[in-house]
Amino acid sequence: MPTTEDAPGGRLRMLILSASMGAGHDTVAAELARRAADRGHEARVADVLALLPYGLGTGLRRGYQASVRHLPWLYGGVYGAFLRAGPGRRPSGVPLARLAGDRLTELVDRMGADVVVSVFHLAAQLTGHLRERGGLRVPSAVFLLDFAVHRQWLHPGNDRYLCLTDAAAAQVRRSLAVPVVTTGPVVAPAFRAPAPGAARWRERFARRAPGRPPVLLSAGAWGAASRPAATARLLAAAGYLPVVLCGRNERLRERVRREPAALALGWVDDMPGLLAACYALVDNAAGQTAVQALAAGLPVIAHRPLPGHGTDGVRRMTELGLSKPAPDAPALLAALGRLGEHTRERADRVARGRTVFRGEALDHVTELATNR
Repeated sequence: MPTTEDAPGGRLRMLILSASMGAGHDTVAAELARRAADRGHEARVADVLALLPYGLGTGLRRGYQASVRHLPWLYGGVYGAFLRAGPGRRPSGVPLARLAGDRLTELVDRMGADVVVSVFHLAAQLTGHLRERGGLRVPSAVFLLDFAVHRQWLHPGNDRYLCLTDAAAAQVRRSLAVPVVTTGPVVAPAFRAPAPGAARWRERFARRAPGRPPVLLSAGAWGAASRPAATARLLAAAGYLPVVLCGRNERLRERVRREPAALALGWVDDMPGLLAACYALVDNAAGQTAVQALAAGLPVIAHRPLPGHGTDGVRRMTELGLSKPAPDAPALLAALGRLGEHTRERADRVARGRTVFRGEALDHVTELATNR
């Protein structure tokens, strides 16, 4: 397979379709664009929600944000009806996605794109619909960045699927007759290298709670978590320093700040350093923070997952040995207790986590574009 460096035709133009739903999709899109630029290509990231007319994208984002923060049971119901895999007919995302069709094709033509890459499921529905009907004249790749494959990622019109794991790839193949490859996740190189910022984080933790191992609790970019203050109290009582990632949710940050033994963090720019300085990650969504932790060699424990994609994602990670489930407080403390610094369990977990990073997703995108 040709790599980007030896691809015929030289410089390529890539349009990457993301969505401002939290930060995970945009993080992956930005890293793909950075890699493309490093290889001399032009890459542009567009928000598929912004391509929807009548303010529909803004409404979708606000509705999703409100549901995962305040009504997670409602989001779980929506996920079960629209997204979860299973037999029988379900509502499709195509009718909504195709409302953005004209704006997408105009953008592709204006940019002169050679390939379109979707990193969000609504974008995959849109590109698949357009490719199937001849409205999109350049190839479409889908980077399926979830461990659990839900049906709204899947459309037979797309030209290629890139998946995190062999299990995800096999599930796509069972549903679609399109080429599928396993590439592993996409993370910035800093997560897989020594982190200069780790020393500063360790100093901060030592000043705050000397001798207490820092345990990171992730609530995502929107600060969506189930009872994080209670989990923080549990960890503090067991001798840990709970470090709660509140994202951009200032209300959550203020609430956690009232827990005297917890350290509440807002948006963090130095995630490689933070992950390298922590003892473990307590995760609830199997999203980009969990992937970054695997890259950094930080063991992941699943506790109180978000309904819907969070529950399915952490289940898949558990099945692959990439995370340990902790359904209740005793299980969480037991899981943490088995991760001592020089234990076999910790070494095995770190090694297994790093095996998921297998290939270069960008190579498959450029090969698709150059061989169209």
